[in-house]
Amino acid sequence: MFAEFRNFLLKTNAMALAIGVIIGAAIGKVVGSLVSDVLMPVISLGIPGGAWREAKIVLATNPDGTAKNAIAVGPFVGNIIDFVIVAAAVFLLTKVLIRPEPTPVPVPMKDCPECRQSVPKEARRCMFCTQPV
Repeated sequence: MFAEFRNFLLKTNAMALAIGVIIGAAIGKVVGSLVSDVLMPVISLGIPGGAWREAKIVLATNPDGTAKNAIAVGPFVGNIIDFVIVAAAVFLLTKVLIRPEPTPVPVPMKDCPECRQSVPKEARRCMFCTQPV
């Protein structure tokens, strides 16, 4: 039973997926804290009025003057700004941490005069027809 479970984890990449989800959640917390605790206070300095995240477009009011029905514009715009900052931070972290492997230098080739197949330039015999090249 344990061996079966171990094979399942290793062959289906379930372990790698689980590790990726756990690391992704941890990075999400770090980036979320970066946005809410570091960047948004700085951004809020440039926006007039300190309570812009509570901004609403009132559609109907109660008799006492409070909003009965309103479109919450502030939270929506705040979430869009948060998303853009989080997406940019994840993009930058991904660019720094995941580097593509360099493409290998292609081997210089030449054509075999007999069979017209491409063979490495240093070859003395064609690997397809075995004729000297």
